[in-house]
Amino acid sequence: MAALAGISVAIGVSGTPLSPTASALCSPSSSTASLFLRKTRRFSPLPIRAVSSDDSTPDASKQFEELYTDLKAKWDGVENKTTVGVYAGGAIVALWLSSTIVGAINSLPLLPKLMELIGLGYTGWFIYRYLLFK
Repeated sequence: MAALAGISVAIGVSGTPLSPTASALCSPSSSTASLFLRKTRRFSPLPIRAVSSDDSTPDASKQFEELYTDLKAKWDGVENKTTVGVYAGGAIVALWLSSTIVGAINSLPLLPKLMELIGLGYTGWFIYRYLLFK
């Protein structure tokens, strides 16, 4: 609020005076003042200018094509494709199994707090052992 010649004027974020209704709502006793002011306060937009040139970064489709050709070349370079497939499947199964185990542990009432305490203790030990005095 700024007092000008005995008249109380509420100043908005952009520096322009608020309407009389908004200045009346600026009193601390008003319960709707904060809600009204949150809706009326607007920051001035930043000037944004888009510039294009011939040597700009490639568009998304060109990047996708490059990624696809790189992945295809690497896949063609793999000699034992079945082993890669088995490892990938095993990784997915291990991720699913670990998620199931963590969900089961989390459903027990006291165990999540105990695990959190163990994790905090281990984190403290790790920081003390490897980070503080090296």
